[in-house]
Amino acid sequence: MNASTSGNSLDVSNASNALWLVKVPKYIADKWDNAPSGLEVGKVKVVNVQGKRPDISLNLSEALLCLDSEKNSEPIPKSFKLDSKSIPGQTIGVLAEHRAPYDPDAVVQEPDKLSIKGKISQKLECRPIGDQVYMDLKKHAIRKAQLPTRQVQKLDKVVQNFKPISDHKHNIEYNEKKKSEGKKARDDKDAVMAMLFKAFEKHQYYNIKDLVTLTKQPVVYLKEILKEVCNYNLKHPHKNMWELKPEYRHYKDKDETETN
Repeated sequence: MNASTSGNSLDVSNASNALWLVKVPKYIADKWDNAPSGLEVGKVKVVNVQGKRPDISLNLSEALLCLDSEKNSEPIPKSFKLDSKSIPGQTIGVLAEHRAPYDPDAVVQEPDKLSIKGKISQKLECRPIGDQVYMDLKKHAIRKAQLPTRQVQKLDKVVQNFKPISDHKHNIEYNEKKKSEGKKARDDKDAVMAMLFKAFEKHQYYNIKDLVTLTKQPVVYLKEILKEVCNYNLKHPHKNMWELKPEYRHYKDKDETETN
């Protein structure tokens, strides 16, 4: 039975097959991935126990273990127990994809094939039996995890790589500018007020940034003086700007100018 999906055919003839989903330790998965094609990697043994769940075990093949020893890898346990877990209320399927080889002479390439291999009937977790081989494997893993990730190495030749620089260009320019301007020092209060009155003779409203540039005073110190002689606008159209208090103004209000 085939169903159309994304322009390709989906083979669902094996959708009713019951499959096991087995979680194995990483060292087993690595060994299986590196094993040559066609090599028997292990056998699963199921022993039915009356009134209990079946006793399921996994035994790795001697061929796989001998292959590991030839590569001088750390020995791994041979026997494992598979603990089953139920999956109530879940339907999990296994989807396989077969990629068709590219044929340069074909007018129309053969499409990829998708198929459902079956549905998961139960989950199993692979647990090693605590023998001496397993204990040695865990000791090796703990020692390996304790090794520092970075180690000092002696180099026999020059490594062509980016050389570190003492400082970056933008940092140098910033430091030179800061050095030339010097640290802002507090001037006499009366002198600062005189600079402010002179500035407000030219414009009625200023923001704090412009006033710092004009007076060259620290922001905190300047704000203390501004609070004495100025009002801070919180509404538009001059929001966040400073204006002289009425008693310090030397210009006429707009309404007063229009009356005259």
